[in-house]
Amino acid sequence: MSGPIVFISHSKVKEGKLEALQEFSREMFPVIQAEKPGTVLQHGYVNEEGTDVHFVHVFPDADAMDAHMIGAADRTGRANEFLETYEFEIYGTPSEETLAMLRQAPGIDVAVRPVGLGGYIRLGEM
Repeated sequence: MSGPIVFISHSKVKEGKLEALQEFSREMFPVIQAEKPGTVLQHGYVNEEGTDVHFVHVFPDADAMDAHMIGAADRTGRANEFLETYEFEIYGTPSEETLAMLRQAPGIDVAVRPVGLGGYIRLGEM
């Protein structure tokens, strides 16, 4: 069993699509929260200019990340109306299947940092 995994996607917001992306996010976050109980955190952040968006996901282990990836192609297809993803960052050790899937995405760099030093998260205090 793997330890916790942090997954961050980095994308450019397409010209004039910030509002549509915000609406899409407001619709999708509750769906993902309900359908993906192993995704313990998912937040999106936009830079001040509204040109870059970064989605942060936290999973307790590789199994939870695998479960999150089910249906990801459909979600990504819809999100591609609003954004162009250029990088995935992974902190921790995902499954080989998930890593292979992410590495197949055309034009997207995948950075993996598998060696954790330990730490903690205080979910009850958020």
